[in-house]
Amino acid sequence: MIKTLGLTHIALPVKDVNRSSAFYKKIFGTKEMYNDPEFIQVQTPGCKDIIVFVKKNRSSAKVNPGFHFGFRLPRPSAISAIIKTIKNAGGKIKETGEFVPGEPYVFFYDPDGYEVEIWFENIPASLKSFN
Repeated sequence: MIKTLGLTHIALPVKDVNRSSAFYKKIFGTKEMYNDPEFIQVQTPGCKDIIVFVKKNRSSAKVNPGFHFGFRLPRPSAISAIIKTIKNAGGKIKETGEFVPGEPYVFFYDPDGYEVEIWFENIPASLKSFN
């Protein structure tokens, strides 16, 4: 087993790095770490998650169906405000609901068609101290 510090970043090919950076800032409050004509790297507040928006070249394939990435909420009551924020930022809601009672979720599409999930999950006590 290799010990890591967890998944640190995701790199997304996008049509317009500035548009994508602005979209994620409106929803998550991301802060730019690096800004280059070919990529923008942002970090989500309160954690060390990094998203890299890489300028897509013309030969890049479309988004793969079924691929998505997600963000976990600290409390379930935030989901209604999140849905409103997504819509105000120009995101397209795919689906909302609860995986089980008390664990709400929303799936939406960003400007490049990436499917993003935001959800609340009750972490079992046996995993809360998992290192």
